[in-house]
Amino acid sequence: MRRTPSRRSTLKDIAEEARVSESAVSLALNGRPGVSPATRQRVRAVADRLGWQPSAAARALNGDSTATVGLVLARPAHALGAEFFFLQLVSGIQEALAGRSIGLLFLVVPDLDAECAAYRRWWAERRVDGVLVVDPRDGDPRPSLLDELGLPAAFVGSVPRGEGGSAHPGISSVWASDTRAMAGIVQHLHGLGHRRIAHIAGLPHLAHTQQRMRSLRDEAERLGLDPADVRSIPTDYSRQQGVDATRQVLDTHGARPTAIVYDTDVLAVAGLGVAASLGIEVPGALTLVAWDESVLTGSTHPPLSALVRDTPAFGRHAAEELLALIDGGPARTVEDETPRLVPRGSSGPAPADRGRAPTGRAPTRRAPTGRAPTRRAPTGRGPTPG
Repeated sequence: MRRTPSRRSTLKDIAEEARVSESAVSLALNGRPGVSPATRQRVRAVADRLGWQPSAAARALNGDSTATVGLVLARPAHALGAEFFFLQLVSGIQEALAGRSIGLLFLVVPDLDAECAAYRRWWAERRVDGVLVVDPRDGDPRPSLLDELGLPAAFVGSVPRGEGGSAHPGISSVWASDTRAMAGIVQHLHGLGHRRIAHIAGLPHLAHTQQRMRSLRDEAERLGLDPADVRSIPTDYSRQQGVDATRQVLDTHGARPTAIVYDTDVLAVAGLGVAASLGIEVPGALTLVAWDESVLTGSTHPPLSALVRDTPAFGRHAAEELLALIDGGPARTVEDETPRLVPRGSSGPAPADRGRAPTGRAPTRRAPTGRAPTRRAPTGRGPTPG
């Protein structure tokens, strides 16, 4: 039965008429997997018959929406331009939004307080229909704030649970396992014989930085490595801090690492330059690994081993989840592909253990005299008893 056009049709109306759940309607109308082709076709037929429109577009026609979503980055501005990951992420986000003629309002702020203030302002001014949120962290105040505002949100990364472990009903997330990715790197290095590993990490308060640091320690312990030989040094992602941190771990009087893992491509390239300036051969004396492949990792000599994933698809999936929420669909938590390590020219076997300080004195050897050893003429007697 066709409904009268006295009100706009909802996902619930479509679900009732198509005899499926609202979540199945959301999946079908947003072109996501999880429903059969027959169900997708039936849902779309019902939606067309009821004259359904995506709510963002419908509200825009009625003057109730800007047909815009927001993205705020609370990062040091001087470091942001060097992060190729975010360029790829935003390209994927924009691809998903363009298909729905929805704009992206992008803002860079100095800290988390300024980010939260931007959400309040956007909500009060009705500037956006929802927001994409990056860089989850422990004690993150943003999920509760977005719940309070009733502003749909999709996190790029795992959403911290609310009080009492409760989920956030208006927040979806798309995440990939940094824990498994770091464990794979450590296994790769261990297989090459590396036992001393340094990690030049990102901002220490971010959840993914903490997950990588924890995974490095846990996997090293599982493999029986000495905890004193495994360390992480946080940075702000800038090239200069990458240089400083690399010098810190290589300019050591004790045992320097034979492998270094970097949290970005820029940090890894900076580290490669430091190794060259110190006369440390890569990969002969030092193996380097970069987190997330980019044009930089393939342009160095030697090319850098790097974690590879489809970052634009990661951004596209997050935007699709946000659009589904805006359309009235349920909040979801979606695991994306785990980044995989692709070894290249900067990976090699661990060198001989010449970096460790000696634990005892080597046996004394006499300097050569240049003369042949003197031989005594045989006496005809056997050896003298000792």
